[in-house]
Amino acid sequence: MIRKLIILFKIGRKIAKSDILSIVSKIKKPPLAIKILFKILSFSFSPKKRIEKNKDEGERLSDSLESMGTTFIKLGQFLATRPDIIGEELSVKLENLQDRLPPFSLLQAKEIIMNDLGNESYNSIINLSEPVAAASIAQVHKAQINDNGVLKDVAIKILRPSIKKIFNEEIDAMMLFAFLVESFIKKTKRLKLVEVVFLLKEITNLEMDLRFEAAAANEYAENTKNDVGFRVPQIYWNYTSENVMTLDWVDGVSIRETDELKNKKFSTKKIAEDIIQNFLRHAVRDGFFHADMHQGNIFIDKDGQIVPIDFGIMGRLDKMSKRFLAEILFGFIQRDYRKVAEVHLIAGLVPKDVPIDDLAQALRSIGEPIFGQAVKDISGGKLLKQLFDVTEKFNMQTQPQLLMLQKTMVVVEGVARKLNPDTNIWTTSKPVLESWLRETKDPMTKLNETLQNTSEVIKRLPEFPEIMDKANQALTYLASGQIPQNSNSYNALNTQKSEMIALRNQSIIGLLVLVIFGLLIF
Repeated sequence: MIRKLIILFKIGRKIAKSDILSIVSKIKKPPLAIKILFKILSFSFSPKKRIEKNKDEGERLSDSLESMGTTFIKLGQFLATRPDIIGEELSVKLENLQDRLPPFSLLQAKEIIMNDLGNESYNSIINLSEPVAAASIAQVHKAQINDNGVLKDVAIKILRPSIKKIFNEEIDAMMLFAFLVESFIKKTKRLKLVEVVFLLKEITNLEMDLRFEAAAANEYAENTKNDVGFRVPQIYWNYTSENVMTLDWVDGVSIRETDELKNKKFSTKKIAEDIIQNFLRHAVRDGFFHADMHQGNIFIDKDGQIVPIDFGIMGRLDKMSKRFLAEILFGFIQRDYRKVAEVHLIAGLVPKDVPIDDLAQALRSIGEPIFGQAVKDISGGKLLKQLFDVTEKFNMQTQPQLLMLQKTMVVVEGVARKLNPDTNIWTTSKPVLESWLRETKDPMTKLNETLQNTSEVIKRLPEFPEIMDKANQALTYLASGQIPQNSNSYNALNTQKSEMIALRNQSIIGLLVLVIFGLLIF
């Protein structure tokens, strides 16, 4: 526990000497006690770092968090998804936080590969390059491997040395700080700061096991192998471990390079439509979708195929959620609000006693203003957000997996519109939803579904069921922003809370003993 306090002091000094507090104070005033604490911690004989006046507050905040390393980059990214805690304005400023850090050396990378994969696999890797990309948790190298007599170009993703230890020590210290804030500033209790920090710890620790990411990529590839114009890089399991992941090298053009795509005679309009349609297809057909589809994670190869990368965050929908999603989106496209209301009632998402006409009228209040807008302003993701806000008033149960999908849909639509500003979300979505709903109502499909349900339909690697189960749990936590009771994570959180309460009580008793001792002596 003493070590946690030392790490917490070091973190406090880092924050105090940056301009994080001054930026945050302009948006949301921190309690006076916090301001005094950081004023004391910032005391230094060295000159204060000069503020770059040519950058806005959002850029300066992002720069400060990036300079403080992995834990703060992950915390900033996580808080960007929690406007309920930090407010909308601060949340928006954190959305552009880049996940990048200076790379570690090639020599260290080689040591990690050798220790994790063994000499035989290590010696069969040739032309291992210097790092081509470096983020807060891992970095990527290009190399070649001999795959059954065929020389293949591969990308090797390697975790940063000691990153798990550093991250967990810092996040535990921050959890202690959150606990102390909650203990002494009662107003902050409603924010559940300890739970927020613990949630970040759970999610990031799963991201730090590259076998999970490899398993997700493998399942995604199996689901989409027959999708024309879409390709998931192959995973090479003999070269994959907890700290190392090897997959096909993607030789293509990033979708952010629109001029380069046009020079190669690719239609950015078609790419935009294909990205939306593939995303929806994977969500409603497979119930398994890429939940981090920003511009940097999508490439177009020489054949014009969409190639996604980075499978650390994936979303999953159960059968009812798939059906619910397809029916409500299609209902809005048809402007059949009564149908959408019926779906809510049939699926048990709102209580049976909710008047269907009242619900339909509330849904119309969402749909009609949207269809009155220009095509370029219509967003399926924003529609879902409004839907969840309105139906909450009718006591609709929270659907964590749909919240994650809604957040991802906003990103996907933004990506598509950067490729083609006039992308019509509804016209593009309609054929995918129509086709899937038609197929699910077909009698032969129902028979096949019944037969499939008697066997293992989702292809999971037998050696990783525990990792995949934990991953699904973490994705649910990420989407809902809370830790369910009766889960292992909930029990672990309570254990940590008990330890911190004991520390607080011991500290108070120790302080009283010192005071009494001082009075007796002096």
